[in-house]
Amino acid sequence: MATLTVRGLRLYYLEPPESDPRAPALLFLHGSGGTHRNWLPQVRHFAPAYRAVALDLPGHGASEGDGAESIADYRDWVEAFMDAAGMEQAFLVGHSMGGAIALAFALKAPARLSGLGLVGTGARLRVHPSILEGLRGGPERAAGLLSEWAYAPSSGTELPAQGKKELLKGSLAVLEKDFRACDAFDVMKEVGRIRVPAVVVCGAEDRLTPVKFAQYLHERIPGALLAVIPGAGHMVMLEKPDEVSRALAACLDRQ
Repeated sequence: MATLTVRGLRLYYLEPPESDPRAPALLFLHGSGGTHRNWLPQVRHFAPAYRAVALDLPGHGASEGDGAESIADYRDWVEAFMDAAGMEQAFLVGHSMGGAIALAFALKAPARLSGLGLVGTGARLRVHPSILEGLRGGPERAAGLLSEWAYAPSSGTELPAQGKKELLKGSLAVLEKDFRACDAFDVMKEVGRIRVPAVVVCGAEDRLTPVKFAQYLHERIPGALLAVIPGAGHMVMLEKPDEVSRALAACLDRQ
């Protein structure tokens, strides 16, 4: 793990020791309540051919801060991190909330992107009322509910148990902020303006951001690729890491 001071906060990120700062940058953004650990398989897959970096957003993992109030706020943090890390341009890969951040980034500063990987996300991210209600039941209930919803039944019990454990390490207040930021996010009328290479990835059994969300992005972002991965739910990059890496590589290879 490495650290950079960004806008007065110390942010942690994963970058393998063999990483080449001259290589094309591939920046991974986790979802609500997540950390860089959500992207371990993909960072390992793409380094050192790419400068593969997975960030802990403010208030997540080992990073300082209290989260952010909106997707636009998180977008600005990501841009500031890129500045501090010396990334003039990056291929942004975002999961769920991270995908919303990536979409917002593409609409604000497309010149800084070489492409987009949109994983388990959507142009609008309404949060189910039962999830927001579950947050009020305390960390144990919230983490249990989210872990139950986030994985396909075929993924077994080990991944959901590990997911629950990871969620319980984080702040419930930050998790609630994340979900409220997602609930307010809506770029359905704007995504057609995106003109950077993109690939949309979704687990076929995703209950939090269903396949129709991915299809909407695929239909409206010109030239976007679509990969719907069988036997996977919302945490598709952990459930089917090789398949997700291949889907991302298909887009990277087109550049």
